[in-house]
Amino acid sequence: MYVLIVSTLRDNLSAISAFRSPRATYPITSRSRGDKTTAFTAGVFAEGIGDANARSFASTAYYRDEAATAEAFAGGWFHSGDLGVMHADGYIQLKDRAKDIIISGGENISTVEVEQAIMSHPAVIDVAVVGVPDEKWGERTKAFVVLGKGLQASAEDIVDHTRTLLAGYKVPRDIVFPLDLPRTPTGKVLKFELRASK
Repeated sequence: MYVLIVSTLRDNLSAISAFRSPRATYPITSRSRGDKTTAFTAGVFAEGIGDANARSFASTAYYRDEAATAEAFAGGWFHSGDLGVMHADGYIQLKDRAKDIIISGGENISTVEVEQAIMSHPAVIDVAVVGVPDEKWGERTKAFVVLGKGLQASAEDIVDHTRTLLAGYKVPRDIVFPLDLPRTPTGKVLKFELRASK
C-alpha cells in the first residue's frame, strides 16, 4: 500500500514522497485515462502521465451521493482526479489535477508546472494558473499573480522569466495581478472562480 505526502512549501513545491507499508506489499497496476490498462516500463507509466487511482477496503462510497460514488469508484477503483507518473524507484510524483490540465493546440499543459515557474520569480508570493477559451488553440494559459508587499513586476517581466523555464506554448499569454486569490476556508484556490472572471 502507498501513502502519498504532498508538500506545498515555497522552497520545495514539488516534494512528494511515497512510503511502502512495512506490513504488506500490494501490487501496483497502472491505468491510463479512458480506462485503458497500461503496463509499466521500468516503473514509469508506459504512456507518460496517468491517473492516480487506488483500491482499498476503507471507503467505497460518498455519503448519500450515489452519482458521485458511481463516478469516483467506477470499475472498482477510486479515481482521485490526480495525474502523476511513477518513477523507476517506485516513487509516485503527482503532476496536476485532471480537471486543471490545459489543452492548448493539442498539447497538455500542467498548471502546477507553470505555477512553479512563475512562483520562482522573486517578486511573486502567490499564483494560480487556469485555462481559458482560445479560438485558435482551444485553450490558453492565464495566470493570476500576487506580488509581495512593496515588490514590483510587470506582465512582461513574468513572461520573460517563465520563458527561460518553460516551453513557449506553456508560457501564460494573459497575466492578471489581483491583491489576493479566492480561497476556500481550508486554503484551496477557487480556480472555477478564476476561470469565470474576465
